[in-house]
Amino acid sequence: MRNSRKQESSSSSSSSNSSSEKLKPREDTPLLPGKTNNKPLSSQPKTFANVFIAVVGAGVLGLPYAFKRTGWLMGLLMIFSVAILTYYCMLLLVHTRRKLDSLDNGFSKSNSFGDVGFRVCGSVGRFVVDVMIILSQAGFCVGYLIFIANTMVNFFDESTILGLSAKGFFIWVCFPFQLGLNSIATLTHLAPLSIFADVVDLGAMGVVMVEDVIAFMTQMPEVRAFGGMSVFFYGMGVAVYAFEGIGMVLPLEAEAKDKDKFGNILAWCMVFIALIYGSFGAFGYFAFGEDTKDIITANLGAGVVSVLVQLGLCINLFFTFPLMMNPVYEIVERRFWGGIYCLWLRWLLVLLVSLVALFVPNFADFLSLVGSSVCCGLGFVLPSLFHLLVFKEEMGWKQWCLDMAIIILGIVLGVSGTWSALVEIFSVKV
Repeated sequence: MRNSRKQESSSSSSSSNSSSEKLKPREDTPLLPGKTNNKPLSSQPKTFANVFIAVVGAGVLGLPYAFKRTGWLMGLLMIFSVAILTYYCMLLLVHTRRKLDSLDNGFSKSNSFGDVGFRVCGSVGRFVVDVMIILSQAGFCVGYLIFIANTMVNFFDESTILGLSAKGFFIWVCFPFQLGLNSIATLTHLAPLSIFADVVDLGAMGVVMVEDVIAFMTQMPEVRAFGGMSVFFYGMGVAVYAFEGIGMVLPLEAEAKDKDKFGNILAWCMVFIALIYGSFGAFGYFAFGEDTKDIITANLGAGVVSVLVQLGLCINLFFTFPLMMNPVYEIVERRFWGGIYCLWLRWLLVLLVSLVALFVPNFADFLSLVGSSVCCGLGFVLPSLFHLLVFKEEMGWKQWCLDMAIIILGIVLGVSGTWSALVEIFSVKV
């Protein structure tokens, strides 16, 4: 998920204590507010743009390194395979929500992934979805801090600063400023930063791809097509991380004006993103070969353009951090603080994210870990499982087999990819 969500207070009965009930959401209260009649719906171009923004994020910067590990052809096959699978599972989730909302069983409309989980599997379903959203969103923010710190280390070329490791120093420099940004109770003041972040992402990707082509034409390093099956699960983890955005598909579909065409818009957007990811990963690997670093911008050298791109990305991720943490705050505050703003809980979560970032050495390795351990379950296993449970009485054996196959594939990719990523993280880099 690449965007934040807003929480709604629960509706209460017309009893005397209705005002106090509104402050405390119940388990069946939708996490996201339903659309209002006066809210304009999104046109097809806007829906396309919103899907693009929800999916594309900092994970793209680790793709060239993943291509170096897997080989360029295997990397391309992984990107397009994950794109197809992600698209299909997004549609499964949309169809499941539509089916649930068509049933008159006394439940509120399902406005989020967690709402679907609750209606299908009760409190356990919502809990599992909430935990995975917390882990994925916090994982993205850990990746942001790793990127910022490693980029600053490359700029200053120092191993230690003031007795701390250079990476640790820059993470702790970010810490007090992040406490301040994450103390903001509403996203209204941070909304312009989302637009800035997307512009910087696209601009940086364009500049990096141009630099890659120039480097390839001058150096033409040796590359390989296949890196072997030993790195298959590692590469899949990075690819799954790069395409994670399923948590936003239900709000985006609800806001689309032409809901019957949402599937086609989603399909074209996923094709477009896959082409961008494939090109970015392949060009980066072709340009630098075995010298490709875990963050591709570290290969760009010390030119003015390179420095501006890297600084722009650091500023982008620095201000995107509170936006990505917002769903975590809403879920945690909902469960532990009655849905009320809690400053110390937010600060504690920022501290935990910073501590994790201190101990993860490699950006791409961490992408693979989050993609495998969390995003496989969130993006593949749960949508297929919910679809299977809701449609089990009316689906044919082919659809049943397909849902089960995706569930099993997601579990296998998750377990194997997590193990592969952990081996890479804790192995000694030569």
